[in-house]
Amino acid sequence: MKKSYQPVSAQEAVKVIKSGDHIHISCVAAAPQSLIKAMCDRGRNHEFENVYIHHLHTEGPAPYAEPEFEGIFHHDAFFVGKNVRPAVQSGLADYIPVNLSEIPSFYRMGYLPCDVLLVMVSEPDENGYVSLGTSVADTLGAMDVAKCVIAEVNPNMPRCFGDAMIPMSRINVFVENDEPLYPAHMAPIDEISKQIGKNCAALIDDGACIQMGIGTIPNAILAELGNHKDLGVHTEMFSDGVLPLVEKGVINGRNKKLDTGKMVSTFLMGSQKLYSFLNNNPDVLMKECSYTNDPFIVAQQPKMTAINSGIEIDLTGQVCADSIGTKVFSGCGGQIDFVYGASRAPQGKAIMAMPSATNKGVSKIVPTLKTGAGVVTTRFHIHHFVTEYGAVDLYGKSMQQRAKLLISVAHPDHREELERAAVERWGTGFLNVKI
Repeated sequence: MKKSYQPVSAQEAVKVIKSGDHIHISCVAAAPQSLIKAMCDRGRNHEFENVYIHHLHTEGPAPYAEPEFEGIFHHDAFFVGKNVRPAVQSGLADYIPVNLSEIPSFYRMGYLPCDVLLVMVSEPDENGYVSLGTSVADTLGAMDVAKCVIAEVNPNMPRCFGDAMIPMSRINVFVENDEPLYPAHMAPIDEISKQIGKNCAALIDDGACIQMGIGTIPNAILAELGNHKDLGVHTEMFSDGVLPLVEKGVINGRNKKLDTGKMVSTFLMGSQKLYSFLNNNPDVLMKECSYTNDPFIVAQQPKMTAINSGIEIDLTGQVCADSIGTKVFSGCGGQIDFVYGASRAPQGKAIMAMPSATNKGVSKIVPTLKTGAGVVTTRFHIHHFVTEYGAVDLYGKSMQQRAKLLISVAHPDHREELERAAVERWGTGFLNVKI
């Protein structure tokens, strides 16, 4: 079959980049590695300087954040992943705090320019469309204002529907690459995560519409939902953990008010089994994050249940989820989008779930957050909080009641210390507070 486009090499494609340009890179497994490498080769040859790089979390190498490129690339990410975390924490790169739902408007409203957009897409179909596949996210906002769109066509990219489908006319330059998409490597579900999964699953009603991320705890929760009925999915991402529930008919979306019967997400990452499930699947809609994460869209789903996590929580219910003290660890992402949206939904629930302590035995429930810690979910937004020791509802509770509830689900080794901190803060009357 004759190609409907004329590909060039990655090296030729990135020649459009010049000093001072702002580059947006598509996220997660859809980061176009051949274009990133070619761009960095040009930077290594000092063909430009002061080029700004923007993106959400990306998988794979991020060489533009390496020390050798200081002054050549300025990395300002919307979310800090493992591949750029050392650079951000050392000050060689930076982080732009933003709710995921708002990023497309950064471009459309002119807060940030976009000179060149680097994306990965599926092969074209007979109608002249390609798919953004596993990562729509903030890409379309950048595409709307970009001076040049360079697409890496990859036959391994699933053909996904919704906002992911774009006409080839929106792309200026095509390159080809057939590297497999990055898979997600899931750790086994440990006993602590399993118990957290059980405690969260007990809060999820039949007919609920769920949001959760990727990782051991989300997988543990999903593993406990096999006897639930008529669940829906409206989330910013999901992974392989949903597949058994889809196959069993537990996830069918029939009670969703919006996008009834459809699983809605903005980016995805998983195994090849997940990518095969997505390909040409009309039951999955990939939507822009301004839609998936809009709290007022989220709030329209009956029984919307959002499950998120954090790094630590203080005795008043403030959740730090983006930093360890002053060191940025990740980002806000869509946490507050879904916490706020779910809490406003009819019979909705916002759940914060985390182990009671770190792997080193340090309590994640603390008297006060570390100096410089970022508050993502505020004490005004928190509702349900879950550890392996139980679930408590903090909403509508006083500060001292919250402290008492949080201590009740802390690790037993830390409860006495937390209680002493509470008495020091509020006095001995704390001991008589009723919950």
